[in-house]
Amino acid sequence: MRFSKASSAPVALIFSLLLLTPSWARERGPRVEVVCPAAPISVVVGKSNVLVYELHVTNFDSVPLTLQRMELYADHQNSGALMTLEGEKLAAAMTKVGAAMMMTSGMNAAAHDNRTIDPGGRNAIFLWLPLPLDQRVPTTVRNRLVFSVQPAGANSPSETTLEDFQVPVSREEVPTLSPPFHGGIWVAGDGPMNSANHRRSIFAIDGHIYSPERFAIDWVKVGPNGDSRHDGSTKNENWWGWGEPVLAVADGEITEVVDQFPDNVPKVLPPVTLDNIGGNHIILKIAPNRFVTYAHLQKGSIKVRNGQHVHRGDVLALLGNSGNTTGAHLHLQVTDQNSVLESQGVPFLFEQFTYLGPGADYPEKQVSEPWINSIPPGDGVVKFEAGK
Repeated sequence: MRFSKASSAPVALIFSLLLLTPSWARERGPRVEVVCPAAPISVVVGKSNVLVYELHVTNFDSVPLTLQRMELYADHQNSGALMTLEGEKLAAAMTKVGAAMMMTSGMNAAAHDNRTIDPGGRNAIFLWLPLPLDQRVPTTVRNRLVFSVQPAGANSPSETTLEDFQVPVSREEVPTLSPPFHGGIWVAGDGPMNSANHRRSIFAIDGHIYSPERFAIDWVKVGPNGDSRHDGSTKNENWWGWGEPVLAVADGEITEVVDQFPDNVPKVLPPVTLDNIGGNHIILKIAPNRFVTYAHLQKGSIKVRNGQHVHRGDVLALLGNSGNTTGAHLHLQVTDQNSVLESQGVPFLFEQFTYLGPGADYPEKQVSEPWINSIPPGDGVVKFEAGK
C-alpha cells in the first residue's frame, strides 16, 4: 500500500504537466482589451460602399504599447487584406480617449503619436473601409493588430500580435429619406467622413459610451452668392438658411419635442450642457429602432407635438440657431434609440441629389454629378430638387 501511494503522485504530476504543456506553448499575445461599441455597418457614399465601425483598445500592460499595423480581412477567407493601415494613416485613424482626445484627432495626429497606448489608457480606432459597389459586403470583419512593446530592461522592442479579433457586420436595413428641405443648395457640414468631428464624437453618460453623431450632418444653406451668409454674419437673418422650413424625411411619429431655448447671436456660443446641446429639437420615429433628430431649430417655430403622426414632406419647424451652434444650420442625425445623445448613430440614404463637389472648391470648381441612393460626403455641396 505504501508503494502504491508513493507511485501515484509522480504519475499525477506527469499527467498534469502534459495537460498544461499546450497552454504554455501558446504565445500570450498583447495584454489588451478590444471592444467594438457598435457593429460595423455599410452605407453607400457615391461610388463606394463604406463599412464603418470603431474599435476601442485598452492597454492592460505595465508598459506602453504601440499599434504598428492593422489588417482587415473579410470573413474567414485566406485572400489578401481588404485594408492595411500603418504609419501616418493608422495614426490619423486613432485618438487617445480622454481629455486630450480632441487635440490628438485627425490632422493633429502628426504632433501626437496616437498609435501609442499608455499603460491603463484607451485609444479609439476609427475604421472607414470603402468597398466597390459590386463587391459583396462581408458577414464578418477579421481584425489583425500588430503591436510593438519594449518591456523594462529589454534592449529593443518586440512585436506581439492579436491575430484574429472578429466582429459581425450589421445586416440592418439603411433607411432612405426624403430631403429635409424644399430643395436648394446645401453643404453637408461635418458630414460622413472618417476625420469629421461628428464621426469622432464619443459621449460618456451614466456609465455608458455613445456615438450618436457617427453619420450626422450639419446642413448649411448656400445662397446665390456662393456663401452661407449675405450682408455680414452678425444677425441670424444674414444666414441663407435662417427660417428655412424643415420637413419630415419619412412618415413617422413625433417622440420628443423641445422648444424652450433662445436662438444664439451668430458667432457667440453660450455655455453648453447635456440638456441644451441640441437646442430646440424634434425626434421623429420612422421605424422600430430608427429615430431622426432635428436639432438647433428656431425658438417658437415647432409645429408638431409629442405623439403626433406626420407624413413625409410635412413642415415640422423652421431652421434656427439654438443650442451648441454659432450659425444657423440644421443638425440631422439618425440613431437607434429615442435620444439625442444616449444612442448610437446609424446611416441613412437619400434617394437622389446632385453632388456639386467639395465645399472647399465651391463654386469655383463645381461638378454636377447625379447621386442615387447615397449619403452625401462630409463637407460636400449638394443640390436637392424641390419635391424630391
